[in-house]
Amino acid sequence: MNLFFEESGDFKAGTVLSQQGEAWQVEMPSGKRTKVRARDVLLQFETPSPEQLLQDARAVADQIDLDFVWEVAGQDEFAFGDLGTEYFGQNPAAHESAGLLLKLHGSPIYFYRKGRGRYKAAPESSLKAALAGVEKKKQQALLQASYVDELKAHRLPEPMRAMVRQLLFRPDKNTVEYKALETACAELQTTAPRLMLQIGGIASTIDLHCAPFLMEHFPRGTGFPALPKPQIPRLERADVRAFSIDDVTTTEIDDAFSVTILTDGLIRVGIHIAAPALGIKRGDAADELARQRLSTIYMPGDKITMLPDELVECFTLAAGRDCPAVSLYVVVDTADWSVSSMETRAELVPMASNLRHNDLDDVVTEENLASGEGDYPHKQELSLLWQWIQVLERGRMAKRESFGLKPEQNNRIDFNFYVENDIVTVQRRRRGAPLDKLVAELMIFANSSWGRMMHDHGVPGIYRSQGGGWGTRMQVRMLTHAAPHQGLGVDQYAWSTSPLRRYTDLVNQWQILACVEHGVTAPLVATFKPKDADLFAIVSAFDAAYVAYNEFQSTMERYWCLRWLQQENARQVDAVVLKEEILRLSDIPLMIKLPGMTPLARGTPVRLDLLRWDEVDLSVEARLLEVAGSASDDLMTDADAELDDAAMLTDQESDAAQDEAATLPPMDLAQDEAQEPGGDEDAAAHLPPATSAADAQPAQ
Repeated sequence: MNLFFEESGDFKAGTVLSQQGEAWQVEMPSGKRTKVRARDVLLQFETPSPEQLLQDARAVADQIDLDFVWEVAGQDEFAFGDLGTEYFGQNPAAHESAGLLLKLHGSPIYFYRKGRGRYKAAPESSLKAALAGVEKKKQQALLQASYVDELKAHRLPEPMRAMVRQLLFRPDKNTVEYKALETACAELQTTAPRLMLQIGGIASTIDLHCAPFLMEHFPRGTGFPALPKPQIPRLERADVRAFSIDDVTTTEIDDAFSVTILTDGLIRVGIHIAAPALGIKRGDAADELARQRLSTIYMPGDKITMLPDELVECFTLAAGRDCPAVSLYVVVDTADWSVSSMETRAELVPMASNLRHNDLDDVVTEENLASGEGDYPHKQELSLLWQWIQVLERGRMAKRESFGLKPEQNNRIDFNFYVENDIVTVQRRRRGAPLDKLVAELMIFANSSWGRMMHDHGVPGIYRSQGGGWGTRMQVRMLTHAAPHQGLGVDQYAWSTSPLRRYTDLVNQWQILACVEHGVTAPLVATFKPKDADLFAIVSAFDAAYVAYNEFQSTMERYWCLRWLQQENARQVDAVVLKEEILRLSDIPLMIKLPGMTPLARGTPVRLDLLRWDEVDLSVEARLLEVAGSASDDLMTDADAELDDAAMLTDQESDAAQDEAATLPPMDLAQDEAQEPGGDEDAAAHLPPATSAADAQPAQ
C-alpha cells in the first residue's frame, strides 16, 4: 500500500513498510524512510507507484481551470475529495485527487486553507482585489525590468530623473525605482552614487556631497523670501574713522575698530559691531529666518548665509558709509595700558576703510609694528592697538595659568581655500600673525566685557564656558548665565561680535541693547527675560546645528583637498607624522591613515606616494616612500595641535583666535572649542575611509 501525505508543509508519497497503531513506517522514492502519522495521510492507494503518482498529479494540476474550480466550489467549506467528485464528474483516481489538492493548496488567492485537505473558496470581492494586486505586481515587475535595462545601458529613465536625490539619500526601498536601481548596481557591480554620476543623474561629485546636507537642512532650497526693509531707529553719528580687518572674500563685515587720541596720554579705542538687532525684532520674518538657519554655513568657494544679502547689505560695515553699530568704547592710559573706563552705545559709525589680510599681512608684521617701518593704512591706530592687545594677551595668559592651563601656542599652520571657476587654491599661513592676534584679542575683550555687563544687569545671555575639576578633560559648553572660560583666561565669554552670521550673537545683541537703553530695569524689558525657556531652546538648537554644519564643512574641505591633488597631479608629496599611522600633507590640510606604518615620532617629515584617491567616498590610498628627516620641535608642536584639531581641539587654541577674529576664510566651526589635550583620541575616527579630517580654520 502507498500513502499520499503532508510533511513539513510539503506533499509527498511513499510505500508503507509497516504500521504500528496510528503511525506508518514509509519508504520514500529516494530510499529515505520516515514516520507518518494517520492525521497527515491524505490518500491511500495501490497504484501507480508513489513516484509516478506525484508526476501524474503535477500534470493534472497544470491542466485544472482555477476559475471553473472556484465557481464549482461554492461558498461553503469543503474537503478536497468531495470537490474532486464534483469537478471530475466521477470518483477521481488517486493521481486526480492528488492533482486537485496540489492546485487548491498552491492557489491561496482563490482558496483559503481551513485544515488538512479542507478549503474554502475566497469571496468574490476578495478574489478580485487579490487578482488586481497580482496584475499590478506583474506590471511593476515589467516596469522594473525596463528601468534596469535602461540603467544598465547608462540611460536614466525619465520617471526617475526627478527623484534621483531621494533614491540616493532618503530612499523608499519598496518603490519600483529603488529596486531597479539596486538591481542595476548589483549587475553592474557598482554603487548607486557612482552609477548616477555616470548617467547624469548627479551633475558632479560636489553636488553628490552637497545634496544630502541640503536635503536634510534646506529641503525647500537655500533661497530667501522677500523681506521688508528693516526700520532702523534714528541714531547719533559717531566722531570716529572706523576700519575693519577681514579676508578678501568676506562680505558679512560685522566688526570694526577706531582709535581716538585724547589728552594726557589717553586714547579711546572703539570696538564697533554691526547691529542687525536694531532692525530685526524677535518673532518677525527676518528673525524666523535667522532662527531656522542659526548660522552662516561656509565651504570652500561658497557659503549659505544666515540672513539674505539685502538684509546683510543694510548692516554690514562697508567702507564709505555710516553704518548702524553697537560700539564698545574703552579709554586706555598709554602709560601702562590700563583701562580707565568703558561705555557702550548704539550709533552710526562712519566706516573709513575695509582692510584686507591679503593686502596687509606681508607689511603689517611684528618687526614693522615695533620699528615703525612700512607704509600702510591706519598705521598709527594699528600701532597703538598692537601695544594694547599685547597687554591684554598677557593678562589673559596669567589668568589662564591661574586655572592650571598651559600658555596658548600660536605657531600653527592654517590653510586658506579659494575656489574660482572650479579651480582651487590652497594657501598656507602661520596662525598668530599680528592682524589675526589684534582682531582676536579685541573680540575676546568685547565678548568678555559685554558678558559681564549682561551679568551685572541681571539679564540672561548665551555664554561660552569652559572649566572642570582638577585633572578632568574640559568641555566647552553653552550656558545662559555667566561662567569662566578657562581656555581663554576670562571670567565670562558671551558670543556677541558676529550677529550677521550667528544667531546666538544676534540674541546677545538684543540683550546688550536692553542693558544700554534701560539700565537696572533691563531684566523687565529685555527681549529674553530671566529663565526664559525659549532661550534654552535656542541654545539646544544651535548646538545641534553647529555639529551638523561643521561636519558638512569638513566634508567639503576634504573634497576640495582631493580636487587639489587631481588638479596638481600630485603623486609624490611631503607629509608630517601626527600620531602612529596618521599623517598630514604639508601643502594641504589633508590627513591620511597608513595602516601598518612603522611607528615614527610626532613631527617626523616623510615622503608619500599617492596611489589613488576617490572623490566619491573621499578616500585616499598611499604608501610610505621614505622618512625625509627627524622630528623637529616646530613640527612636533604643529603635529600635536593638528591631532588635537581632529579630536575636537586643545586647550592651546583660543575661542576668538579661531572664530571671533573673523580674519580668515572659513574652515571649521568647531575651532573655537578650547579643550584639554586629548592626545589618546584617534583622529582617524573622525574621517572618511583611510583618512582623517582636513585641518580647520576660523569661520569667516
